[in-house]
Amino acid sequence: MVQIIKNAKVLNQKGELERKSIIIDEGKIQAIAGVEDEAVQLAEKSAESITDASGKLVIPGLIDMHVHLREPGFEHKETIETGARSAAQGGFTTIACMPNTRPVTDNPDIVKLVLDKAKEADLVKVLPYAAITKNELGRELTDFAALKEAGAIGFTDDGVGVQNAQMMKDAMTLAASMDMPVIAHCEDDSLVVGRYVTEGEFSKRHGIKGIPNESEAIHVGRDILLAEATGVHYHVCHVSTEQSVRLIRLAKSIGIKVTAEVCPHHLLLSDEDIPGMDSNWKMNPPLRSPRDVQACIEGLQDGTLDMIVTDHAPHSEEEKAKGMELAPFGIVGFETAFPLLYTKFVETGIWTLDFLVKRMTADPARVFRLDTGKLEEGAPADITMIDLNQEKAVDPSTFATKGRNTPFTGWKLKGWPVQTWVDGKSVWDNTVQQ
Repeated sequence: MVQIIKNAKVLNQKGELERKSIIIDEGKIQAIAGVEDEAVQLAEKSAESITDASGKLVIPGLIDMHVHLREPGFEHKETIETGARSAAQGGFTTIACMPNTRPVTDNPDIVKLVLDKAKEADLVKVLPYAAITKNELGRELTDFAALKEAGAIGFTDDGVGVQNAQMMKDAMTLAASMDMPVIAHCEDDSLVVGRYVTEGEFSKRHGIKGIPNESEAIHVGRDILLAEATGVHYHVCHVSTEQSVRLIRLAKSIGIKVTAEVCPHHLLLSDEDIPGMDSNWKMNPPLRSPRDVQACIEGLQDGTLDMIVTDHAPHSEEEKAKGMELAPFGIVGFETAFPLLYTKFVETGIWTLDFLVKRMTADPARVFRLDTGKLEEGAPADITMIDLNQEKAVDPSTFATKGRNTPFTGWKLKGWPVQTWVDGKSVWDNTVQQ
């Protein structure tokens, strides 16, 4: 089935916008050519589908390497189907889901279940991580070989930090022998138990014992040394502190194989923005100080932090209604990620459009060796179309995710995804409502 996306604004190798048409056949990009090119004219005569992208930006499908789809076990929060639909609505075509489900994704059967559910949903590409330790309890390693064979793309106990250094070193040694990455949630439990906001202005104002920055950075530093000793590809989850950025920058400068990610909320919000005891502002890692926000921005800009992820973490309204102290950590992220970052960084001239797009496509693909994240001949036709001029307020009632837990309600943003293709199949189309 030949399809054409014509008159698209496409970023070229120099990061400049050009008007192009994209020819798709059998799920692959067959050609990207000028709109008056003879190949495009010929293809239009036989194409089964032609999408006019006039005035719209067309980019590789966004990639999110840190998401929570909740299934199995927490289907009241999200399912693989609702999460995948939400991802497509946010312009994402590939997502990697964390293993802190119930049961934990710590055996091949659960990995296969996730893959089967994703195939059944037939929306976006879902890549499952598997747990480092059984039940994420930090006591016994999972069967890495069997999990890799089942389709796991890496190992992580996300949601909890691996507290025992020897356990983490053993995991890294085993993963390195299999050429697999270890993805770390960095958190020293002895510094965080019973706390729910960062140690900073908000916690002082409300008389709350806060989570200190070193709770994250201690594990980052420890794991960098272990990664150096084992040679593993070590990837740091949701970096939020200046100390962590500094340690990762040093590790990279001396050749240690470390990569890292950052979330939109840690680039946009600090603890000083929290309006009150509203659990939609409760996430882990917590919102840090303005200094930490600036360090994360600078770390992303200089390549210390490799990519942007959402850490999409849906919860039910009943759970979040328990208040700041008792509600679970986490906010949803798929459907607001690109417009948030485009509005706050590209529209203001802080970043180029090309920089933002690469940090959400080519860079995660590079780090995790995916064949996606590029708009070029022969690549999978994973494509996102964005209306950079469309401006609207964030309205959680329109989300495809089951979660409504976001601190961004009411924010007026530009740059909303309007259509998403995966392997040439349109999985989200809002153009008819434009």
